[in-house]
Amino acid sequence: MRWWLAVAFAAVAATTAVAVAQVSSARSEAEFRERAQAIVAGNAFEATIDLRDDPLGRVAARRRLALFVFDGEGRLISPERSHGVPIARIADRRDAVLAALEGRRVVSTDESIRATTVALRFGGDDPRVLLAYASHPELEAELGIVRDEIDRAAWIALVVGGLVGAVIASLIALRLRRIGRAAAAIEDGDFETALTPDFPDEVGDLAATFDRMRNRLRASFRQVEADRDRLERLLERLQEGVVAVDADLTVQFANRVARSMLGELRTGAPLPEPWETESVRAFAAKLFSADSPKERRVRPDDERVFALAGVPAAPGELGILVIRDLTDEERRERAEREFVANASHELRTPLTTILGAIELLQAGAKDEPTTRDRFLTHIEREAGRLVRLTRALLVLARAQTQEEQPRLTAVELKPLLDEVAASTRSLPGVDVHVRCDEGLYVAAEPDLLEQALANLAGNAAEHTQRGDIVIAAAGDGNGSVRIEVRDSGPGVPASIRGRVFDRFYRPSPTNGDGFGLGLAIVRQAVRAQDGTIELDDTPDGGTRVTIELARVDR
Repeated sequence: MRWWLAVAFAAVAATTAVAVAQVSSARSEAEFRERAQAIVAGNAFEATIDLRDDPLGRVAARRRLALFVFDGEGRLISPERSHGVPIARIADRRDAVLAALEGRRVVSTDESIRATTVALRFGGDDPRVLLAYASHPELEAELGIVRDEIDRAAWIALVVGGLVGAVIASLIALRLRRIGRAAAAIEDGDFETALTPDFPDEVGDLAATFDRMRNRLRASFRQVEADRDRLERLLERLQEGVVAVDADLTVQFANRVARSMLGELRTGAPLPEPWETESVRAFAAKLFSADSPKERRVRPDDERVFALAGVPAAPGELGILVIRDLTDEERRERAEREFVANASHELRTPLTTILGAIELLQAGAKDEPTTRDRFLTHIEREAGRLVRLTRALLVLARAQTQEEQPRLTAVELKPLLDEVAASTRSLPGVDVHVRCDEGLYVAAEPDLLEQALANLAGNAAEHTQRGDIVIAAAGDGNGSVRIEVRDSGPGVPASIRGRVFDRFYRPSPTNGDGFGLGLAIVRQAVRAQDGTIELDDTPDGGTRVTIELARVDR
């Protein structure tokens, strides 16, 4: 740009200089012509007066004019040479003489202002014409000097205009180059290169506008990045697996759940085939066709069940795979079916016993005291079993449905643990110990917490043949309190550890007099108090159940 802008400036300067030179030259010539005509006309007029007293030759010498006299007929009556100038040199003499005889004043100068001709009529009754001719070598030289100066000025203007144009073009190009570098930085993703205008002109306004655009783009990209990060964090927290692929089935995003379901998923790598029974790639390929896939269930093995769903991709966009693990859902549905069956079975057994005893009593057994007392004892025992089952189911249902929100208060643990330990019926030789500092409080509902701890202690006492049962509580330093119930029994096998909190689950059908609801009630009671519960083995082989609740100060 600096070259063509310099040429443009030079062209403008040259055009202006030529125009100025033409105007100046024309004005100069006009001034010189008027000056020459005024001098010659004045001298010619005074010569007509001098001719009254002096001869023509003397007047011509004094006035420095070539003077010729014509009569009224236009004939030359003076010598043909005057002041060294022959009459023949005056080309338009005839027209000038005739015009003067008609009473007009004739004054003319040639193109180069070398000579001026003046024709004057004089004499009263005998009219004559004085034809004066004068050359102007000094005016011609002066005019030449003026023309040379004008040409020199034009050339100077041309050179100066080109130099000024080159300087201005270089400055503008430098400023535009800065804007170009800033644009290249934005293209490369760098929004930190500031662009400040040097001058408050159009280029400065362009730079300021560009800088405002840079700031807005930076803010927009930061917002987009923040939204993307929030979206990624949200997708990472989903319970469903989410995978984004392009038209080449290359993974562009995969959250944590998807990686755990489908195995190794790396951004930029092809979508793998993790299952033999279902082609994930074939399902994903349909996201980019008109035949959009429908949700389907996949069973990679006998244990796991997954649901595949997809979000079809618009042209140029990514396809989204959504994978849900239905294993737990099916397990819960199976557990609910088992719950209904087990509950029906548990209710039917005591009811059948009670109804059978009543029928026998009505059939005549009531008349025999010994038989009557034995059947009444059966009825009482089975009725108590029904009451306990009903109470357990009620507590479990309320904890699950949260019909009654527990009112959490500050509960001191030491007295509560002592009371639970005192009410625990352990086998002979098995001691129950409490380890808890005085003044340790948790946020809990007293009855729910006591029932949960009592169930845990009773369960530990049932499975501990020798050794100790320890009920301990201590703060963990993070605003929580850990309550542990440890026993020295046989422990819980790893194969069934995930089901011990299920309702009606009993490792053995002949395992005592319980319903398999104790640990299920404990878990629901802890959850209702915003706590957590874990079960694992102790280093000595027993079982340890840990409840964590929020700590409060009194």
